[in-house]
Amino acid sequence: MAYISNSDIETRLGSAVYVQLTDDTGAGTPNEAVVNEARAGAEGEVDAYLARRYAVPIDLSRHPELAGILTSMALDLAEYRLRLRRPPISSEAVARRDAAVTWLQRAASGEIELPAASAPSASTLGGFAGRATGAERVMTREDLSGF
Repeated sequence: MAYISNSDIETRLGSAVYVQLTDDTGAGTPNEAVVNEARAGAEGEVDAYLARRYAVPIDLSRHPELAGILTSMALDLAEYRLRLRRPPISSEAVARRDAAVTWLQRAASGEIELPAASAPSASTLGGFAGRATGAERVMTREDLSGF
């Protein structure tokens, strides 16, 4: 499920900047493959952070109240990715990208909750857990404290 579309990115940037940042051949038309790559990267970055706590991608048909915030975050990241292609990057674009990453990090760590009416599904990524096996410890820290 997509959080943003190429037309969302064009609306954010304006048509002239959209072409300027993506037209590598000088044809005067946007390169949709470049935009697709930036969009997919931005949406993947959003999902990479949120996957620590939530099943991703977040289903916006079940949680339409999250569409605004997730669209905003993905647009900030996609714009930054496109602007990286034609430096220098404005301080405003950098600040928006940094704020998006900070928000996503805080959401991933559980410091903030997604503003949903009902919590999105939890992540099924359990990862690996370590477990010790074998005989119990013969010598403890206290036994060795005098040595």
